Amino acid sequence: MKVLVTRPAAQAAEWVAQLAAHGIDAAALPLIGIAAPADRAAVEAAWNTLAGQALVVFVSPNAAEQFFALRPEGMSWPADAIAGSPGPGTTSALRARGVPPGQVVAPAVDAPQFDSEALWAQLAGRDWQHARVTIVRGDGGREWLAETLRAHGAEVGFVTAYRRTPPDPDARERALLQQAIRQPGRHLWFFSSSEAIDHLAALAPDAAWGAARALATHPRIAERARGAGFGAVNECRPTLAAVVACIQSFDT
Repeated sequence: MKVLVTRPAAQAAEWVAQLAAHGIDAAALPLIGIAAPADRAAVEAAWNTLAGQALVVFVSPNAAEQFFALRPEGMSWPADAIAGSPGPGTTSALRARGVPPGQVVAPAVDAPQFDSEALWAQLAGRDWQHARVTIVRGDGGREWLAETLRAHGAEVGFVTAYRRTPPDPDARERALLQQAIRQPGRHLWFFSSSEAIDHLAALAPDAAWGAARALATHPRIAERARGAGFGAVNECRPTLAAVVACIQSFDT
C-alpha cells in the first residue's frame, strides 16, 4: 500500500521521509500550492509591531515559514513576544526559526485535536481586555479564534503571509494520481486539509472514490472526505505516532 501525502510540497516531503523511516511506502502528491503574499510590505511592516503585541498566532506551519521568510534583515523575534501555535507542526516551524520554547503557547501534547479551539484552551485564562493580537495566516480562513479573542476584549488584526493556490502537478504526480484512481485498494490518501480534498475533486472530476481509502487529521476533514465519496475514512491526531498507527490499521 502506498500512502499519498497531500500537504504542500515542502511539508509533504518531510512527511514522506518520516513515514519511510517507519517502513511505510509513501509518496508526495501535493494538493495545495503555497505562493508569496500579494502584499509583502504588509508582512515586513508586521515585524516592526511585534514587540507591541500581546500575542501573535500562526495558524499553520506555512504561516510561520512564510512570515519568517519575509523577516526584515537584522530583525529577530522580540524577547517579550508570545507566539500562538495550534499544533506540533507549527510549533516545530517556530522553534526552528528561533522562537524560544518558553515563548510559544500551544495545545497540550495530549489534546484530542490540534486546532484553534485547543489553542484557546491554553489562552482562555489570560486577561485579553485591550490586548493587541495579530493572526498570521494565508488568504482567508476560519474566524473562530479571532471572534473569540474579540469577545474577550482583544484587538485582533490579520497579516496575510502567503497565498494558497490550486496544485500544479507535474508528470510524476499526474501519473501517481491516475494510478491511485485505477487501483484504489493499493493506495491510502493522507489528508490534513479540507481544501486539499476540494482540489482533488477539481483535478479528477470524473473519478469515483467509493473504493478509495483515506485518513484525516481532523473531524472536519474526515467529514469532507466522506462527503466527497471516499468509502473508508479513518480519523487520527496529526502526530507522527498517531498517523503511523492509523496507516497500520488499514493494513490489518
